[in-house]
Amino acid sequence: MWVRGVIGLVLVAVGGLWIAQGSGAVHGSMMSGHSRYAALGVVVVLLGLALIGWAWRIRENRRPRA
Repeated sequence: MWVRGVIGLVLVAVGGLWIAQGSGAVHGSMMSGHSRYAALGVVVVLLGLALIGWAWRIRENRRPRA
């Protein structure tokens, strides 16, 4: 469960960096200024958020009900 959350956080961070590089906000890479990488970053961020949501739902389902 926590592994999905950690992987999700890493994907969100990497995707955010790719969006910044693809949009030209971060320079110094071959990815800088190429919108294709910004679009790929959006996909990676969405995958990361899905993993975080999945981990959260599993965590909520394992809690004992009072």
